[in-house]
Amino acid sequence: MDDFNMEQAKRVCGDVAGLCSWTKAMASFFTVNKEVLPLKSMLALQEKRLEGALAELAVAQGQLDQKQRELDLVQAEYDHAMAEKQRLLDEAEGCRRKMHNATALIEGLAGERIRWTEASQTFEEQINRLVGDVLLATGFLSYTGPFNQDFRNLLNQNWRRELVQNKIPFSDDINYITMLVDNATLSEWGVQGLPNDELSVQNGLIVTRAKRYPLLIDPQGQGKVWLKRKEAENELQITSLNHKYFRSHLEDALSLGRPLLIEDVGEDLDPALDNVLEKNFIKSGSTYKVKIGDKECDIMNGFRLYITTKLPNPSYTPEIYAKTSIIDFTVTLRGLEDQLLGLVILTEKKELETERTKLLEDVATNRRKMKELEDNLLYRLTTTEGSLVEDESLIEMLNVTKMTSNEVREKLNVSVDTEVKINAAREEYRPVASRGSLLYFLIVEMSMVNVMYQTSLRQFLGLFDISMTRSQKSPQMQKRIANIIEYLTFEVYRYTARGFYEVDKFTFTVLLTLKIAMHTKEVKPEEFQIFIKGGAALDLNAVAPKPKKWIQDMTWLNLIELSKLSQFNQLPDQITSSDRAWKNWFDTEAPEDSVIPDGYDKLDTFHRLLLVRAWCPDRCIPMAKRYIAERMGVAYADGIITNLEEMIEESDTVTPMICFLSMGSDPTDNIERLAKKMNLKCGAISMGQGQEVHARRLLSVSMQEGRWVLLQNCHLGLTFMDELTEIVTTSKGVHESFRCWLTTEAHPQFPINLLQSSIKFTYDPPMGIRAGLRRTYALLTQDQLDISNLPQWKPLLYGVAFLHTTVQERRKFGPIGWNIPYEFNQSDFTSTVQFIQNHLDEIDPKKGISWPTVRYMIGEVQYGGRVTDDYDKRLLNTYARVWFSENIFTDTFEFYRGYNIPKCRTLDEYQTNIDNLPLVDSPECFGLHSNADITYSTNTVSSMLSTIVNIQPKDSGGGGGETRESVVYKMADDILQKLPPDYNPFEVKERLIKMDHLKPLHIFLKQEVDRMQRVISNVRTTLTDLKLAIDGTIIMSENLRDALDNIFDARIPSTWRKMSWESATLGFWFTDLLDRNAQFSNWLFEGRPICYWMTGFFNPQVLLHWQYSLPTSQIHAESALVYFGFLTAMRQEVARANKYALDDVALTNDVTKLMREELTKGPTEGVYIHGLSLDGAGWDRKQARLMEPPPKLLYTPLPVVHVSAFSQTIGEKNKPGIFYSCPVYKKPKRTDLNYIFPLMLRSAVDADHWILRGVALLCDVK
Repeated sequence: MDDFNMEQAKRVCGDVAGLCSWTKAMASFFTVNKEVLPLKSMLALQEKRLEGALAELAVAQGQLDQKQRELDLVQAEYDHAMAEKQRLLDEAEGCRRKMHNATALIEGLAGERIRWTEASQTFEEQINRLVGDVLLATGFLSYTGPFNQDFRNLLNQNWRRELVQNKIPFSDDINYITMLVDNATLSEWGVQGLPNDELSVQNGLIVTRAKRYPLLIDPQGQGKVWLKRKEAENELQITSLNHKYFRSHLEDALSLGRPLLIEDVGEDLDPALDNVLEKNFIKSGSTYKVKIGDKECDIMNGFRLYITTKLPNPSYTPEIYAKTSIIDFTVTLRGLEDQLLGLVILTEKKELETERTKLLEDVATNRRKMKELEDNLLYRLTTTEGSLVEDESLIEMLNVTKMTSNEVREKLNVSVDTEVKINAAREEYRPVASRGSLLYFLIVEMSMVNVMYQTSLRQFLGLFDISMTRSQKSPQMQKRIANIIEYLTFEVYRYTARGFYEVDKFTFTVLLTLKIAMHTKEVKPEEFQIFIKGGAALDLNAVAPKPKKWIQDMTWLNLIELSKLSQFNQLPDQITSSDRAWKNWFDTEAPEDSVIPDGYDKLDTFHRLLLVRAWCPDRCIPMAKRYIAERMGVAYADGIITNLEEMIEESDTVTPMICFLSMGSDPTDNIERLAKKMNLKCGAISMGQGQEVHARRLLSVSMQEGRWVLLQNCHLGLTFMDELTEIVTTSKGVHESFRCWLTTEAHPQFPINLLQSSIKFTYDPPMGIRAGLRRTYALLTQDQLDISNLPQWKPLLYGVAFLHTTVQERRKFGPIGWNIPYEFNQSDFTSTVQFIQNHLDEIDPKKGISWPTVRYMIGEVQYGGRVTDDYDKRLLNTYARVWFSENIFTDTFEFYRGYNIPKCRTLDEYQTNIDNLPLVDSPECFGLHSNADITYSTNTVSSMLSTIVNIQPKDSGGGGGETRESVVYKMADDILQKLPPDYNPFEVKERLIKMDHLKPLHIFLKQEVDRMQRVISNVRTTLTDLKLAIDGTIIMSENLRDALDNIFDARIPSTWRKMSWESATLGFWFTDLLDRNAQFSNWLFEGRPICYWMTGFFNPQVLLHWQYSLPTSQIHAESALVYFGFLTAMRQEVARANKYALDDVALTNDVTKLMREELTKGPTEGVYIHGLSLDGAGWDRKQARLMEPPPKLLYTPLPVVHVSAFSQTIGEKNKPGIFYSCPVYKKPKRTDLNYIFPLMLRSAVDADHWILRGVALLCDVK
């Protein structure tokens, strides 16, 4: 029933609920019990059956236990038999394994058996030679660092000789590189950027193995790049001595154990480094300390110190040499060539260079791996205890080593074959690298011409990359190579020559052409030596006499030297037999363009240049230009013109542009004009004391706003230049339009870093009167032109401008122009113009211009204020006297034909008239003879060749493969054989007593003989010692080194020159020595000469020049203090003979019509002198007066001159006619020290003519 449940029962009654619960339980019990009763019956039945089964199981279990006991006995017997079997198997396997291990060990070590056996046999010999080898290696590490490869080899030879003498055994084939470093390390160095030439590898050895800290002479930065890569993993700290945190960097590197690189030091080091360099370390417990100033710093393992300098030839003190290991890291020709070859391949055959670089890295890794495996194997073999065949790990290592070694060896063999193939492909591009290396080292040589000509290797490599990129492409490899070389050569020439002064640009071009020709074997070394030296080393008395007098001495020596070449071996004989044809050729206006006699017209251009250089040095430049145009191209012969716009394209914000200033040059206007054209602002500051603050401010503003900065006259602010370099090159966030311009004069202390990180250019002003007048009038304004209404103003202004240009242009002619090259500048012109203006404002119209005042102010004050030489002052006053007079206002007035004063009103009209002036001026425009152009050209060529000689490497040999030392040794032998014997002082004294030694001229002779004896003794001692030094018997001192260099260059050694006389070449100097000595010897032993050779005296001067009122500044100081002048001695003799008072006696002279050979007896009073030559004028022997010189005849011999003295009280005989007071100089260089006295020469024209000509008499014209 549905409603019979607990909920309903509880709701009705509690008792009903209980009844309900019971009823449900009973019903449930009934249902369960009905199922359980049958199961209980079944359980009883099954229990009975179980009892029966268990009884049966007990019986069966008893039987099983019996069988198990039987089985256990049998199993025990079986296990014992199997254990015995396993033991026997294990013993067999162990024996077999030992045999296998022994076999593997024998086979594994068999490959090393031969090598180790041979090595063991040599160990005893090596131990015996160890002392000598270690001595050599120690000497190499300690002493060879500062020297080049040749000198290192020489040191090595000397050390070996010492060891042999001291019977210390050493290895004949010792190689410091293989002895001190392994191949794997060498390979790593190569990957890190160290050039692989022998010198660079040796330098790497000294850096890493020497005990002292290294100081690298590293102008190109090669060593610094290598160190940076080598120490990059060790957290290298880079600093400099002038860095504001230098001390902190040093202390951090010491205390943290990091390597420290101090870059770009000068010739002095910071004293704070002394204790570090000297390793004055203080032990404190287990660590070390060092005192830095007043602070102690810990030194941790890992600290290494490297120092570099960019100075190419620094002069370090002995203390620095003792504290550091100085190493010459200057890049070598071969090293740079290999580096450039890598760059070429990287551009042209990138995959080839990539493969090669990977190959080098793999080879380095493999070699290192082989070495490690071998070292580990040897270590295990020596440390294994017990039997080797039982060491499984050793055998396993040996197998791995063997397999790896075979793999590595195969890889190395493959790499060798691959390297051969790669190198063969690379070699095809070597001509490009060779040309690049040649060009770079030529640029380095030019830095010896002027310290400002600095070009960094980084800049050069930039040009090299540009050339590779921009040169014309070609599928043909040879054509492509030619294109690269052509573009590279001109690009380097253009970039470099732009930064040279005008005087050096052509020198660089000539040297570039000749170096390339020598590299391609077109020009031989001996031909190059003849071109630059000529016959300078020859003795005029030792060669065949010249056939005709018209041939100059130097020309003949040049021809004799030239005849040593096969093409010219018959030249002296041909000149002798065909002298008229050669004279006609020589006299032509342009011999280089004329047909050369005796078939020499068929010569190629270079040998034609050699012939022209020997005959006509003044025509050498046009001939050289032709050779350059033919060999290199017309663009090289035409020269380079500075283009500021091109420079702007090349520059960037971190590359300053430096202009080297010269006389009259100033690029300011051009720079400001270009800035205006580009719509940029340009701020200028003239550097000097206190200008640094303004410069910093201007730089800061300009960098932010994109302006240009022009710092002028930076040579006056050198202390700011290092800071400027850092500001420009390291500043961040600089506006892309910012540019930094600098102007400076050449200065030896100008920072090399700044020069090497900048673009350099010169702005030499154009030469000539037209260019000078244009420059002058460009600085004038129309207001200045109209400032005065007087008609005299504009002509006088033009006259002063013409004078200003003339006095500047006259400098280029050398001594014949001005004795001293004065630096006339714009301020002289401005002050003179201002004076003229003031004078015109104040003149009385009736009296007119006071010309004496104008001339005095020009000649003595405005321009004359700069003039220190009396004869230059006379010249300047002559210009003022000749040009500045009333005649200047006439229509017929001309400074020279075609150079008159234009009548103009505006500046444009003046500029138009000036533009119509000739482009090339004759020397006669300046008052000189046309021959002055020859003098100018000759001096230019002489300066160029002298410069080339100066910068030639000092370790080069002479022609024919001879070394410098062997050439000089032969020359020393030759000079010693010809050197006169010493004077015997007792014999000299005896001869003088017989001649009356108290006479003034004999006192003078004694002094001259004493000086000559000192010269002879010095020459003999120097040459004897030099031969011993070359042989290695004595040390090559500084003086002997100077003598060796100068004798090789055919120049006079410094010690000889200081105590003797100047001369153009060593050959002429030695000829003079013989001739001077002959005059003294003949005078001493044969009596007074009829005529005296004026050139042959040390001291020909007159000590007192009363007659001509010359200042004592022109008297040789040494003569005044010590020596008795020749002419003074003559004056004294005349005074004594005639009983004149010495202070009343003055000199007089008369030029005879006789030459030296025509004299038969001496004068009754005074002396005859000869050997004088006129410079700037000729001599008419018939009329005995000055005349214009013939064309091309620079020096005219003067006949014998009779020089005597007279009493000024009595007076001198009147000599009718016009006389020119002509100064006499000992040498062509007209300085106070060379001045002797004036001679009065008769003239048909006014003396002013010869003053403007610059006429003088020279004792020596060589």
